[in-house]
Order: sequence, then C-alpha cells, then structure tokens
Amino acid sequence: MTRRPTFSVQAPAAVVMVRPYHFTVNTETAVDNRFQATDNSGTDFAPLAYAEITRAAETLRQHGVDVHLFEDTGTDTPDSVFPNNWFSTHAGGHVAIYPMKAPNRRRERRADVIDMLKSRYRVQEVIDYSGLEPDGLFLEGTGAMVLDHIDRVAYAVRSDRTDPIALERFCTQFNFEPMAFAAEDENGVAVYHTNVLMCIATDFAMIGLDMISNAARRREIVDRIERSGRDVVALSHAQIASFAGNAIELQGREGRILALSTTAFAALTKDQIAKISESATPVALDIPTIERAGGSVRCTLAGIHLAPRS
Repeated sequence: MTRRPTFSVQAPAAVVMVRPYHFTVNTETAVDNRFQATDNSGTDFAPLAYAEITRAAETLRQHGVDVHLFEDTGTDTPDSVFPNNWFSTHAGGHVAIYPMKAPNRRRERRADVIDMLKSRYRVQEVIDYSGLEPDGLFLEGTGAMVLDHIDRVAYAVRSDRTDPIALERFCTQFNFEPMAFAAEDENGVAVYHTNVLMCIATDFAMIGLDMISNAARRREIVDRIERSGRDVVALSHAQIASFAGNAIELQGREGRILALSTTAFAALTKDQIAKISESATPVALDIPTIERAGGSVRCTLAGIHLAPRS
C-alpha cells in the first residue's frame, strides 16, 4: 500500500485535555457503560487521576503534540476528563457542541474552551446541538461517532447516546456520510459508544469486527475501510475490553503517533503493533485510574482540526 504523507487531516497536531481535581466514577452513566468499574472500594482516586492526566499531557508534549490543558476543580462533573464527548472541531473552521444523555455530563460544556479555540484557531462557526436534549435526542460527540476525516464517513454504533435524527443532522451540516450499525459485546450487551471498538487512523483502522452483530453490515464496513486505502486491524473481544479500540492518531514532531493506554498496548499482538508502526509510532499512556470510569486515552483527547492563527 502507498502510504500517505506525514501530514494528514485525520491526525490533529493539537488536543484539549481536562485535568480533574475530584475524579470519581460517574454513577449516572453506569447503567449502559459496561466498561466502568463497579467496585470502588472506598479509595480516593482523585489524586491518582490528576497525576495520570498530568503525565499523559507531558508525554504528548514531549512527542510534539500541542496540548491545551484545562483544569476542573468542581465536584459535580465526574466525567469532565472526557471532553471529546461534548465538542468536536473540523477543518474549515467549524465547531460542534453536542447533546449529552446524562444530566451531570451536560455541565462539562465550558465557554472558556470555546473561547480558547476562537482566539488560537480560525473558527468560522459554532453549531450547538445541545438544544436537542429536552427532546431526548443525544449524540455524544466523537464517542458516539468515529469520524473518517479523509473519506468523510461517520461510523456510529446505535445506542441511547447516538440518536439517528441527531446523527443525520450532524452529517448533513458537516458533510459526512452516516454509517450506523448495531454492536454488542460477547455477552450480548449493546455497546454504548463507537470509540470503544473502533479507531480510524490515516493508513489503518482498528476495529472489533466480532462485535458488529449483522454479518452483511460487517462486510460493508470492512469494504468501506479497505476502499479508503486502509489496512484493517481486527481486535478481539478481550482486546476491546482492554481499551485497544480507544486510541487516536495524532501528528507529532517526528511524524504521526498513535496514542493509546498501556492497558491497550499490552493487549495488542506483535503483528498488530508492527502493522500500526508502519505509519504511526505507538505511544502508550498509563491511565488505569481514568479507565475505571469506562473510557481510555481516546476519550481524554479532543482533537483540534482547526487552522491555527498566525
């Protein structure tokens, strides 16, 4: 396969991260997030989570990624460490703000983040979908959708957090083709977010194919990924449970990197790592405390696909 140049619209060179001061597992989202830990054993996880995000941000900066690190000192936003769910950015100067299912997640939306984007990057418009929440229509950002910025496809697992009306509205306004599908784990439990089972990079896609319940739809997705010029890296149920699908490709100083957790990296095979390394250097971030909340590295990073101001 002919590899694309180092620069890629798929791999942002800058991200937003949120460092929590009072991290805890969100009880409002535990109903449909089977990745969350259920036994918290009375441990104070806040200092550990704070340190993990601090180290992760520093590691990404060492690789040349521009990290905009925001602080969350509040106690009523337990999932604030996952900013990719409430906003996304897009080439051409577009920003989307999303409707969230859990009421306490709606409080994560921050004007100072949007103001920073407007001051540091060229933002032409901000489209706010949060007004859909009273109607029970939810679309939790790049958790609900895994976006192919090159081929313009929005892959989306059907769930309570991915409403088809909201998905269609986003795709129409942001020029993506929706590709929705049903997915479940090995116990038949529906997957709550697409980005736990799928990662689209420039030259490859990591995906839990066995979780896509409809065989015909599974073949369509594989065909679409391969027609876009990518290799398919199939992930097992066990690898998905270790957050191997929850990764994101970024533009580093020396080339593209694949940011993922140490848990995820340890779950990959040598052949999978070799395939990934052909076009992106794996960078493992140690965030086991954060992962107790049901999300991993990709969830903690909101990519910035905007042109910086001079």
